[in-house]
Formats: sequence, structure tokens, C-alpha cells
Amino acid sequence: MSTPSQQDAILSARHVARQVDYHGQTLNILHDVSLAIAGGQSVAIVGASGSGKSTLLAILAGLDSASSGEVMLAGQPLSGLDEDGRALLRRQHVGFVFQNFQLLPQLTALENVMLPLELAGRRDARDAAAAMLQRVGLAARLAHYPRHLSGGEQQRVALARAFVMRPTVLFADEPTGNLDPATGSQIVALMFELNAEAGTALVLVTHDAELAARCSAIYRLHDGKLQRSAA
Repeated sequence: MSTPSQQDAILSARHVARQVDYHGQTLNILHDVSLAIAGGQSVAIVGASGSGKSTLLAILAGLDSASSGEVMLAGQPLSGLDEDGRALLRRQHVGFVFQNFQLLPQLTALENVMLPLELAGRRDARDAAAAMLQRVGLAARLAHYPRHLSGGEQQRVALARAFVMRPTVLFADEPTGNLDPATGSQIVALMFELNAEAGTALVLVTHDAELAARCSAIYRLHDGKLQRSAA
């Protein structure tokens, strides 16, 4: 897939930089990062540990702020929004899948998936969440708490929660990092199936070259700079 223009992108970064002060010195984590991602496109961001992959993901998702440059998400410049505005934009357009699942331990599988629907005021939250859990193969686990689920089952709940709102963009940070290879392969297959069904743009941070190769574009971070690699 060719690189979309900044105007056509559902998510874009333009000349983004991120610096932090450390013991009186300025550390450049990201330097002049630009990219554009179209709706439905899958993009992998790869690089060594400490290269800034998770920092870039957080900035693209509006969880962190760039020191300079601009991020546009669903047509909105993040720099023009305060924290509440960014949170609302994420609720409307963004889903997340993390390495450590990020499920609320005091809620059942069903309640974890219902949560974003309830925050959005959806009256069909319970039915929609149950249907999504059935889609990921957990129809028999609705009343189970995370501690009673395997790692693979917890990540399926996380996928259900991420996709139940049909997000414009899904951010996945090392989604198979805590799973064994066989379970990880199953989760990857399911994630790409759900992504294709929803037409969601996927931004994937990973160390896994095989997982990255499934995406339509691969970007590599090195010394704070982002370069496109051959997919």
C-alpha cells in the first residue's frame, strides 16, 4: 500500500519530536518523526528496546504530548485539545490492546467489555458486549474474573473490549508479549480478523518480525528517527 497523504490520513504525525530533561541534560527520544496512516491500514513500528516505540505510540494516541510537531487523529489536531478533549477523542475513535492486558480485576469479562459502551451511554451495552465475547470465543466465560482466565483468554477479553466500540484506530503495544508462541499466534490471527471486519487502522508496536510482516507497512525507529522499511 502506498503512503497516504497527510490530508487523506486518519492518523498522522508531522515533524514530531520528544525531549525529556534527565539530570540537567536533554535527551532526544524522538526526532522529526512524520508518518500518515489511512483508514484500514495496518502499520508496524519496530525497533530495539528503548528506541522510543512506546513513547511514539503514546503520543499518537494522545496519552503523551510531543515537545514539538503535530499529531492529527480523526481530523483533530491533538495540540489544540486539553486532557479532557483528548480523552473524549480517544473514547470516540481509539481502541487499545496492551502486553499486560489491562483488564480491571474487580470486573468480570462481560463487565470489562461493557465498560467502554457504558461510558458512551450505550443502552445495549450488555448485549453488545456479550456478542463480542462470543465472537472471540468466550461465550462460556462471561461471568469469569480475569484471575480465573488464562493469558490467552484475558487477551481475547482485551480484544473484545478494544473492538466493541468499532474504533477508527487500534493501538496494540506488544500484544503477544506475555503469551506463549502458540497462544500468541492464535491471538494475532484473531486480531487481524477483527481488524479486517471493522476496517480499523492498526498501529502495532512489536519486537516480533513475523508479526510486523503481516502489516501493510513497517516503520523502524532508530536513534529517535523513523524510517519506512520494506514490508
